[in-house]
Order: sequence, then structure tokens, then C-alpha cells
Amino acid sequence: MPKLRVGVLVSHNGSNLRALHQASLRPDAQYEIVALISNNSGSLGLAYARENQIPTQHLSGKTHPDPDQLDDAIRAMFVEHSVELVVTAGYMKKLGPRTRKEYAPRIINVHPALLPRFGGPGMFGTHVHQAVLDAGATVSGPSVHLVDDEFDTGEVIAQLEVPVLADDTVDALAARVLAAEHTLLPLVVQQIATGKRLYLNIRP
Repeated sequence: MPKLRVGVLVSHNGSNLRALHQASLRPDAQYEIVALISNNSGSLGLAYARENQIPTQHLSGKTHPDPDQLDDAIRAMFVEHSVELVVTAGYMKKLGPRTRKEYAPRIINVHPALLPRFGGPGMFGTHVHQAVLDAGATVSGPSVHLVDDEFDTGEVIAQLEVPVLADDTVDALAARVLAAEHTLLPLVVQQIATGKRLYLNIRP
């Protein structure tokens, strides 16, 4: 069986890209990463992809000041490499309508909190984890959801709960959730690749 061809978008460190790629190298993996786009020419994720011979492009407002042209370039990169599933993994921009139309409903995003709470504009990075702590939540964890035309509003297809501890700091909670992202995202992509896209609610 041919492997599912995955395209990934990143903005910064690319730790989820690394987790996804390392999992793709396992003998039982049913997917492969065939294209990587970053909007940040200096991102560690872009460097990692290049080091591992994954085709890459830096595509951003600097390379394409016109949003429509940028959207076309992103879509064209993935079409060129016959991408079948798009993963936004720490990608800090909204995908344009042409790319969304080309790949809907085959675009997924990993979000560092349990949706539908703690999602939407401004809910990224430390802001998410601070909101979780301020709300007095006892659990947090990543969500994987389908991407639509708004932030974090697409159908949730998987979550992995992690405890929020009484003495948690933003950094401590962020590290625990990120580790859970590295577990959840490869699992979801593997299940999609094997035709088992079911709602998952995983507890440690």
C-alpha cells in the first residue's frame, strides 16, 4: 500500500514536525512527510526539514506580499508534491481560501488546549496556558481538529488529557502539553493513513 503523503506547515521550532517525522520512520508507519512550508526563513523546523531531505519552501508575506499570491504558492507547493493531508503544526498564520478549498477536509491542526474552550484568536503559546490556569481547570492537553475558515473552530477529532497541577506555572504546563502533542499528532496521522479517523479521547 502506498503511504499517505503529508505536507506540514511550521513557523518556529518545529518540535511537532520532528515528532511526526521520527514516527514516520518506524517500520509500521503508513505516512511520509513529502513537503514542508515555513513562513519563517530562520525557523528551526525549516532547518530540520532540510537536514532530513524533506522538500521545503519559505513562503510568507516577505516572499509574496500579495495574500492571494501567497495562498496560490502554498497550494501549488503541496499540489506539486502530491500532498494528500496537510498538517499545520505550530503554524501561526491562517491558510488562504484556495489552499483550504483544495484540501478541505484534509487539513488538521494541533492546538495546545482542550477545545472548544481556550481556542480562537489570541489563544496561542503562553496565552493559552495562562488562560487554563486562570480558569482553574484541572485538566488540559492538546486537541487535533479539522481546519476551517476560523481559528480553532473545526471539528475536534482527537484529544489527549493531561493533569493541571496545583503548583503549575505556565512553563511547566506548556512543557507537559507539548510532550502530549508529540504523542497525539503522530497517532492521529497514522490513524488517518490507515483509514481509522475516529474521535479519540485519550487519557494517560
